[in-house]
Amino acid sequence: MNTIVCCKQVIDPEAPPASFKIDATKNTVTLPPSVSPVIDPYAEYAVEAALRIKDAQGGKITALSLGTDLLRDVVKKPLSMGADELILLEDEAFSEGDSWSTAYALAMAIKKVGDYDLILCGRQASDWDAGQVGLGIAEILDLPSVTLAQKIEITDGKVKVEKVADDGYEVVEVSLPALITVSNELGEPRYPTIKGIMTAKKKEPIIWKPADIGVEPSQVGAAGRRARLVKLFQPVREGKCEIVDGETPQEAAANLALKLREAKML
Repeated sequence: MNTIVCCKQVIDPEAPPASFKIDATKNTVTLPPSVSPVIDPYAEYAVEAALRIKDAQGGKITALSLGTDLLRDVVKKPLSMGADELILLEDEAFSEGDSWSTAYALAMAIKKVGDYDLILCGRQASDWDAGQVGLGIAEILDLPSVTLAQKIEITDGKVKVEKVADDGYEVVEVSLPALITVSNELGEPRYPTIKGIMTAKKKEPIIWKPADIGVEPSQVGAAGRRARLVKLFQPVREGKCEIVDGETPQEAAANLALKLREAKML
């Protein structure tokens, strides 16, 4: 089984909201140097799913990441977990893309890799939470896809997926090659071992530019966007507290009930 896992470097989702700085004129977000990026947590579940398949059936895992200013200690985490190879689409042309231009670049890179049975992505990325890139890749490559996987089994050239549903799960079976997006219900990703970390340090990623995957810079990144970001802002969250009292507990309860009824909460 040859598996490709798409991984994204993102702003640490545990960073406090107060540390975010938004440039409203450029619609961009910046963070102080004290907040480091991480591999998207959902992508780690996808890496874990790939490793479980490799543990059961052998094969090769290729991690694929796109962006600019990719920190090697961050993007090498799939290698330290047990992936075999890391390919980076790293060029200024890939920056500030939307779901479409990102999916297109990743799909063209996957097409260049060529020898794959399964593509795994996180169910969504923790920065934009769009959940569109995985399905976009499947559409561009004309592959069957299943989202929100909590369990993946490979048998007889097919993949059986337990797909998370509102009231339980559904079992879906598709032929390989296919694309699956993995949810956190899969179970916690494994920690990198010391041996894995040392091995990852010695491995150099393969770097591809737009020309290496057969695309023009105008087709990817900001130039290839099909969606326009109109406004980027931090929502204002406000709350107020009103004390409802009375001469007796019974009167206080009655006053509270009246307030709730006025607010149409009862």
